[in-house]
Amino acid sequence: MRAKILCVAGARPNFMKIAPVVRALGASPHLEPRLVHTGQHYDEKLSRVFFDHLGMSRPHIELAVGSGSHAAQTAEIMRRFEPVLAEEQPHGVLVVGDVNSTLACALAAAKYRRREPFHTSLGARIRPLVIHVEAGLRCFDDDMPEEVNRRLTDSIGDLLFVTEAAGVENLRREGVPEERIHLVGNVMIDTLLASKDEAVASPVLADLALQEGAYGLVTLHRPSNVDESETLRALVAALDEVALRLPLVFPVHPRTRARLDDAAIRPDSERWKIVDPLGYLDFLKLMSSARVVFTDSGGIQEETTVLGVPCVTLRRNTERPVTISEGTNHLGGTSRDGILAAFEEAVQPGPPRSVPDLWDGRAAERICSVLASLFALH
Repeated sequence: MRAKILCVAGARPNFMKIAPVVRALGASPHLEPRLVHTGQHYDEKLSRVFFDHLGMSRPHIELAVGSGSHAAQTAEIMRRFEPVLAEEQPHGVLVVGDVNSTLACALAAAKYRRREPFHTSLGARIRPLVIHVEAGLRCFDDDMPEEVNRRLTDSIGDLLFVTEAAGVENLRREGVPEERIHLVGNVMIDTLLASKDEAVASPVLADLALQEGAYGLVTLHRPSNVDESETLRALVAALDEVALRLPLVFPVHPRTRARLDDAAIRPDSERWKIVDPLGYLDFLKLMSSARVVFTDSGGIQEETTVLGVPCVTLRRNTERPVTISEGTNHLGGTSRDGILAAFEEAVQPGPPRSVPDLWDGRAAERICSVLASLFALH
């Protein structure tokens, strides 16, 4: 009998992380993955299209939660996920990243008691194992909702799969037992490396009349950057100074577009190309061909590191320090001077940067190996 693992995704970054995990688990004779889509991101351009681009089958279970405040959305995911636990009777619930879906499903699973106990190499269990992929990341800024989600999920996780050495040290400092911590690498990079060749064929540069290496790419979506009109206005103004030297392409998240409209912020179309959100392959092509990327996304910091593309992070901190120490990332903060200084530093020639250890496209295989060993007694 195979151990049933509910694999949870809800927001755009989750899909790139969960795809290689579901494939690896599905190939194991010991494991049966079941994909749960919470619907935290429900726009076609932010969710369903990714299943096609990543070669994923449709989710087995869709919660269709939709948007809401942090409290309302988290509570609604838990309310809809609990009956799924009762119906599916999983042996494990695997969550990725740091969005509301991550914490909500982890918390529901941690409190759920199966109808029958089961056995693992760790001993007998009545509750499903809570498995967190991308554990241990810390920016040490508790004003970020994602930081709260990370800490809480790790505190109730039974198995914590970590992307980089700093994450292991963070968990150790927090008193997590060694047997719960597994350094496996980065599943988002599994997807990137598997998709690079296909992305090369994307026509997006021709469609947008762009030349390789002759533009910058911008992404903005974090509430701390886009929800306050003055903060957003200052960021766009600083980036507009860059645009005087290097045209900028801005695929706009629906949340950010609404905030731009509310604040009547309209970047100059002579210097900016404002486009709708792109599918994964088109965005990968656009990112890999950029001269520099400006972002407040954690995943893009990692992807640009592997692609060797300079990155300026529009935040005062990062939970992914290896992207700075070994990769191509530069912290720009949110001030004009900081952003422009980081841009100048990012585009200067420098020594080749390295790819972090275990970011080799095989992280999902390592996760599968740990889980298969754990459930081999089942």
